[in-house]
Amino acid sequence: MGRSSKKPLVVGNYFLFDVVYQDGSRTSNRKVPTELIGGLDGDEPARAHIEAQDREIASRSGNPRGPIKTMTRTPARAAAK
Repeated sequence: MGRSSKKPLVVGNYFLFDVVYQDGSRTSNRKVPTELIGGLDGDEPARAHIEAQDREIASRSGNPRGPIKTMTRTPARAAAK
């Protein structure tokens, strides 16, 4: 059997996530430390981490992000393109 293309991409000590916001904008390959993922909360700590990153970016740039609509782990095959 071949390997599944659904396997999440792990880069060093990070999982990568693709994020779609309420306004339709999208960011890819957002890094989240592996120690935040898993356990009983699943990927929910990743959402909090990415929202914190967004707040930091907004405070520096002056351009706030909207709320996150969906968030999925970047599949290994898609990230390698």
